[in-house]
Amino acid sequence: MTLATDIRPTRLEYIRTKRRIVIARKGLKLLKLKRQALILEFFNTSKTAAALRGTLQSELLKGYETIRLAEMLAGSMRLENEAMKMSQMANLQVMSKSIMGVHIPKIVGGQRELLAEHILELPTSINESIRIFQKIHNTVLEIAEKETTLRKLLYEIERTKRKSNAIENVFIPKLVSAVKFITFRLDEMERDTFIMLKTVKRKMGEREHEITKEAEVEINV
Repeated sequence: MTLATDIRPTRLEYIRTKRRIVIARKGLKLLKLKRQALILEFFNTSKTAAALRGTLQSELLKGYETIRLAEMLAGSMRLENEAMKMSQMANLQVMSKSIMGVHIPKIVGGQRELLAEHILELPTSINESIRIFQKIHNTVLEIAEKETTLRKLLYEIERTKRKSNAIENVFIPKLVSAVKFITFRLDEMERDTFIMLKTVKRKMGEREHEITKEAEVEINV
């Protein structure tokens, strides 16, 4: 808390402090609205991530089934050769998007496109396996994005909560206390000024009365 001795009890300081309270309350309202929006986005993203994890599980089961089928129909050697080619993945590209001021990574790429001629040469079973695992690859990237989004949103929610709590429980009460102190000091100074003026007026009246009496004495003499 600011010490009373650090506050200047002036009308200008009173106006400035009242204005800061208004601004702080507006900022607090915006922070609370932002936190609510972030929480809503967090739960929506969490639902999407859960759905993707369920999808990934079913896709993996389907993918392993296509591999077993391709191994039976095309042979393990042919399957391993194509797997080696597919393992040479293209570079991932990480871009960024913003959600309520939170920067979220967007991952694209990471899989090698096969030439049309090469696809035609491949057995249908291997083509199907490649298609399924490319889909799995994309799902894994989506899950990674959602998990990262959840961590960043949670961090921003906690950060926004700390800021709003500091404004609501520390900063605004501090300003309100300052306004009360300034008001008290201004009222006190006003009372002191009023008493001083009354005293001066009384003394001036007494002085005028004395001068009048002295003048009357001189006239009588």
